[in-house]
Amino acid sequence: MSVGELACTYACLLLHDDGISITADKISAVVSAAGIEVESYWPGLFAKLVQKRSVEDLISNVGSGGGAAVAVSAPVAGGGGGAAAAAAPVVEEKKEEPKEESDDDMGFSLFD
Repeated sequence: MSVGELACTYACLLLHDDGISITADKISAVVSAAGIEVESYWPGLFAKLVQKRSVEDLISNVGSGGGAAVAVSAPVAGGGGGAAAAAAPVVEEKKEEPKEESDDDMGFSLFD
């Protein structure tokens, strides 16, 4: 992720947190107030993204990748139940990996 992307991301989050509508001009103002120079196209791209998708939706789907969007949009495209037919995202359980033993635990080290 480039500095421009990261700066615009934080600017969008800041504007959203304060309840201010997110536009390219406001993103540019926040970024320039922070003293960061970004390419001129980044604020416009982020503003268009936020117009199409809500910030809450983007935040909640950070780790889901592209698969969840397809699963959610498929029932809507088929008609019928609409949002009620959308399946809840599957949550994977994280397995704890066993800790590796260090040389200190075994009673010897590299320099013994």
